[in-house]
Amino acid sequence: MGVDPSRHRNAHLRVTALETARRTRAAESCRPAIAAVLDRISSDSLNAFTSHDDGALARAEVIDSAVARHEDPGPLAGVPVALKDVIDHAGRVTTAGSSFYRHHAERSAPAVERLEAAGAVIVGRTGLHEFALGFSSENDWFGPVRNPWDPRTSPGGSSGGAAAAVAAGLVPIALGTDTGGSIRVPAALCGCVGLKVTHGRVPLTGVFPLAPSRDTVGPLATTVADAAAAYAVIAGDDPADPWSHPAAVVAPRGAADLATMRIGIPHPWVDRPLAAEVRNGLEGFQEALAAAGATVVPVDAPHLDPATMPRAVYAEVAVVHRDWITAHPERYGPAIRDRILRNLDHTADAVAAAGEWRHRLARSFDRVFGAVDLLVTPTTPTMRKDIGVDTVVAGGEPEPHRSALSWFTNLVNQAGVPALALPLCGLAMAGPPVSIQLIGPAWSEHLLLEAGLSLEAMGLVGFEPPPR
Repeated sequence: MGVDPSRHRNAHLRVTALETARRTRAAESCRPAIAAVLDRISSDSLNAFTSHDDGALARAEVIDSAVARHEDPGPLAGVPVALKDVIDHAGRVTTAGSSFYRHHAERSAPAVERLEAAGAVIVGRTGLHEFALGFSSENDWFGPVRNPWDPRTSPGGSSGGAAAAVAAGLVPIALGTDTGGSIRVPAALCGCVGLKVTHGRVPLTGVFPLAPSRDTVGPLATTVADAAAAYAVIAGDDPADPWSHPAAVVAPRGAADLATMRIGIPHPWVDRPLAAEVRNGLEGFQEALAAAGATVVPVDAPHLDPATMPRAVYAEVAVVHRDWITAHPERYGPAIRDRILRNLDHTADAVAAAGEWRHRLARSFDRVFGAVDLLVTPTTPTMRKDIGVDTVVAGGEPEPHRSALSWFTNLVNQAGVPALALPLCGLAMAGPPVSIQLIGPAWSEHLLLEAGLSLEAMGLVGFEPPPR
């Protein structure tokens, strides 16, 4: 495995967030760079953004003035960042990708406040699946978000606009949300890096809820280093968020020594049908890990089985949407309207049983992580979902895209543990590179990112710009 130089015709898209911050702190004005970003957003043909933020120019001027006074604006100085349109930004309107929800935010979400305190410049809001309830970002009200690798295909969802914006080079970092794979699935289908944090690690205050006991906020980026930098800024407790956890945040300390790591391949979880390139990518990655000195072992984990997962997530969805959808069902797009209406009523016994199932699942992950440091799976079983088609093909017959694309991601949210989606290098595919998912125990984001930094330094994973 390695990077294929012939695919780097868009190498200018590789200006990373950390390089941008270095240039800004070295007194290279960020206002022209932000103006150029806004111009690119306004001419975006992927429908990645729902709106751009002209206030970004004033923010850039503030940062330039701070640098001129020999002040350090922060670790993300001048870095353009996009926000999924469920995350509040003070003075702006949050739509949640809906026809009717319009929240005029008086305060930014804590994650956004922390980004701006670190010097980042918020440049706009990215498109998503309506109310974040889906994996394709095909939105009845805003139109479909398109994949920069092939505009006929979906970028995944629900943070599809965030992934498309990063992969297309519009921004180096975007903030998304992940309740069942909504950062990692689009990161996979667009060929970028996506971090799903431990539940409670990043505050949910100021974020439109899907299922709060599973919701998380995290970064998408072109490099592991950029994702790590964003994570270090946004992670931390928030007393206003009942789901937030005061566990100490450990920043990544650099590339991990893979030779000291024991990495598990969970069976039968990974034994489902896979697209040929995904199967080959997983096998090649295991071989590369072993060659790098890691101990790679099969793990017998029969309880890590998505087929047994209850649908009680809709009990939380119903709390948010029951009154709205009962009064005005026509305000919802047909696909999510029908799913919500079918799942409005959950008995107390069903909810309790689902809670017990999640508890058993979390304990199963705990037992697995008593034997290995990390788990490896594909992020998605296929790398293509066509716009307007509700099925995907992953090494077998067509199957519903939602259950297929979330096969390797949803259990992670159910258990509350962190995971990192990484694009493999050098497979010379016509579409996005195969994505690999690293999964760690709760509060181990630093370990995932350190492993990712090592894999990135070795050329086993890394962003390759789409040929557009």
